[in-house]
Order: sequence, then structure tokens, then C-alpha cells
Amino acid sequence: MKIQSIWKISFLSFALIFFIQSSLWAQKETIGVTAVKPTQAILQNVDRAGKKISLDRVLQSMNGQLIDRINATRKFQVVARSDLDDILKEQDFASSGNVDLNDKSAAQQFKIAGVKYLVVTTVDDFQDYNEVATFQGTGRSATKRVIRLSCVGKIYDSTTGKLLESTNFQISNKDVSENKTYSVRDSNLNEDLLVAIAREMSVKIANRVTDVIFPPKVLSKRDKQITINRGDGTDIAVGQIWNVFALGEELIDPDTKESLGREEILIGKVKIIGVLPKTSTAEIIEDLGIDKEAVLRKAL
Repeated sequence: MKIQSIWKISFLSFALIFFIQSSLWAQKETIGVTAVKPTQAILQNVDRAGKKISLDRVLQSMNGQLIDRINATRKFQVVARSDLDDILKEQDFASSGNVDLNDKSAAQQFKIAGVKYLVVTTVDDFQDYNEVATFQGTGRSATKRVIRLSCVGKIYDSTTGKLLESTNFQISNKDVSENKTYSVRDSNLNEDLLVAIAREMSVKIANRVTDVIFPPKVLSKRDKQITINRGDGTDIAVGQIWNVFALGEELIDPDTKESLGREEILIGKVKIIGVLPKTSTAEIIEDLGIDKEAVLRKAL
């Protein structure tokens, strides 16, 4: 009897945890993440330059990193392309693997899988070459590897197939290596560089996706400080200045009658003074009516 009672308690506890977790998931929007793909022109260029292995390593790393970074925002349920294939097969979409994920039909198929938003990332430039630097006065020279990566990130509303955002992101050694020197002869450092570039690009895209769909907001205000619903793992950092906006009326394009979002009215300025795993704290620099749920944008 005691064993049965313990089993029942354990089962009920598991059921309760599952119910709570399901409720939390229900509050999140579901987002689909397609595989990162290069343009045909980039494929031809890297083939001619003999850099296909380098590009493949960046793509492989980005495919995992992008999913991880979007998931780390804690704003979405993430469905990856590999997961979606199984979902579509169960729904008798056996030919889904041949779908062009850049068109509206792909967005509609993500809709069928219960996905509201779709992220499509395309590599439109990849440079990998060696650069020789000569040091004045000594006559010595050093060869270092230079990598540049450019991606276009698109966000679709899968319920309509509408393109919500399209942004170009660029990154190079200087953005990730700082004072490190990546020798062309050190395979481990070269591998680290490729992964670092893929990781940093994924962070940029994930942050942009989050800002477009769920811009940072004020959670609470106390005296001269506010708490923001952004934490570690995003692009927020101590010392940054952010502008605070109140949301006004919806803006409608007079020509297309399309909604352009809501008016944003500047009501203050804050400085980030602390970053926690899920939230951040900011000191108010200027206050013209800052209140809960006000939107924040990083100052340029």
C-alpha cells in the first residue's frame, strides 16, 4: 500500500510539473528556424577559392548556435527545420523537403505546424583569405587569416506569409578576436575563429528577432531605477544607454492601409547598471513619464 501511495504521489507530482510547464509554453509564441543557407553565387565563389570546408563549418555551427541563442531569449518555443520535417510528414506533407523556404508557401506550412513566426537566414557574402602584415623598422612580416561573413535575416509572419523584417548583418575577425592573433598554421585557432564568428552572428540575429517581436520592456520602477525584462545572453550590457518610449496609437500607411506598428513617444533615458540571468537593472537618467510596460531601444 505504501509503495502504491508513493507511486501515486510521484505520478501526481510529475503531472503537476508537466501541467505547469505546458502552461508556461502556452504563453510563448512558437517560432520556426530554417537551416542557414548560402546563395548560389557564394557557393560558386567558395568552390573556386577552395574554401568550401570553411563555409560548411560556419553553416554547421550557425545552425546549432542560432537555435540555441533564440531559445536562450526565453521568449519562444523553437521549432527547428529538422523537427519541422517530422511534423510535416505526420501531416502527410511527404514532399516538404523540396519546399523553397524563402517563399510564402513555406511560411504557410510552418503555420500548419503551429508556428507563428519564421526565421530565414541566408549567407550573402563569405570571405576567407590570408593577409600579410609587414612591421616597419624590423622588416619582419606575419601572415594572419581574415574571415568576413555577411547574412540576411528575414522574419515572416507564417499566418499571412508577410515579411515583417529583413536585416543585413556583417561580422569579421575584428568583431570576435579582439587582440588574439589567428595563425594560418594553427588549425585549432582557425577552428575556434570559425566557431566564434558563427556564434557572434547567431547572437546578432537572435537579438534582432527578439527586439522585433518582443521589444525590451519596463517590468517595474522604484525611485530612480527600473527593472527590464532582458538579461544575460542578449545584447544588453552594463554601461549601455537605452531610450524609453511610451506606445501611442497604431500607425496606418495611407497608401497601402498596412499597419506600421504603434507610435513610439520618447519619455526617458536610462543607463544599465546590472545584468542578471533573466532581468537587468537600469538607473534613470531622464524621466518624462517612465512607467511599467514602456518599450526600450538601445541609444545609437
